[in-house]
Amino acid sequence: MKADRAVGNWLILLAAMVFGMVIGGGHARTIGAGFSIQEWKPITGFIPPMSDGDWARLYGLYQDTSVFQAHPISLDAYKALFWPMFLDRCWGRLIALTFLLPFAYFLVKGRISRWLGVWLGAIFLAGAGQATMGWYMVKTARYPGVMSPPPEWLAPHLLSAMLVLAVLLWTGLTVRRPEPVPVPGVRVLRHWTSACVLLVWVTMGYGALVAATNAVTVFNTFPLMDGGLLPPGFLSMHPLWVNFVENQGTVQFCHRVLATVTAVTLVATAVMGLRAELPGWLRDLFLLMAGLVSLQYLLGMTTLVLAAPELGYVHELNAVLLFATAVAARHGLRGAVRG
Repeated sequence: MKADRAVGNWLILLAAMVFGMVIGGGHARTIGAGFSIQEWKPITGFIPPMSDGDWARLYGLYQDTSVFQAHPISLDAYKALFWPMFLDRCWGRLIALTFLLPFAYFLVKGRISRWLGVWLGAIFLAGAGQATMGWYMVKTARYPGVMSPPPEWLAPHLLSAMLVLAVLLWTGLTVRRPEPVPVPGVRVLRHWTSACVLLVWVTMGYGALVAATNAVTVFNTFPLMDGGLLPPGFLSMHPLWVNFVENQGTVQFCHRVLATVTAVTLVATAVMGLRAELPGWLRDLFLLMAGLVSLQYLLGMTTLVLAAPELGYVHELNAVLLFATAVAARHGLRGAVRG
């Protein structure tokens, strides 16, 4: 593969746009707008409501949802929920255009090889699958009693988005610099950094479960959970596995444990990276990783103690930045050898 900064930068831009999608989707969920648009028009959905009849139709669809039936709102209040979700969907369409138009250009110019083209096509299909998953999650609003995106939908939706972001970032960095930079004596560090990427990803999944179950509103003490190591009713739901997805106490406990293990692992790995003889840009990534994981743990504790979903939204966004930094650091160690 030949180095191509333009193609690499384009893919990194797409990864950044996926982060923008998390910003919009997380904001919509935080303000309770996730179910506001109960129709999906992948091609023409960028056209906003143009008349009173359009608004009446969309408002009528929203009235069929469980959340409206439990908490009716006026048309004006509905419009305030509509626009954040509408802009988030428009951002998703912009990502698709930002992918397709440069992809066609680079392909015609011969700057994308056959195998890279197939790989990028697979990434695009994964993104389309992510959008489809999001729509089916929104449709659950019409099920009886569903007041917010279900945890079994929300967590996979976030985790799959992070996989798309990671693959875009990794591929973009590889296209920019196809040949790994030889880094002697740090092969073990490469394994530790791989573990960091996996731990952050899994912990983010449980963070999504905390958000989906509104578990941030219970057991608002730290480090103990209202005076105990385990929350009451830790395994009270049946079947057993449901506790790890829907039980507020169990979900929060798992997230606490994962967050602590992840934080300790990332700080230890960052210290190893800073003590090793690494290129300056790679040392900076490990320094950034240490700073972001420290901030992330502090944000998590504060969100929990204050029972503040709005701060949890910031916590989510910082997690994405931490995940991307860990992926970039792992990519920089592709050329790590024993020495």
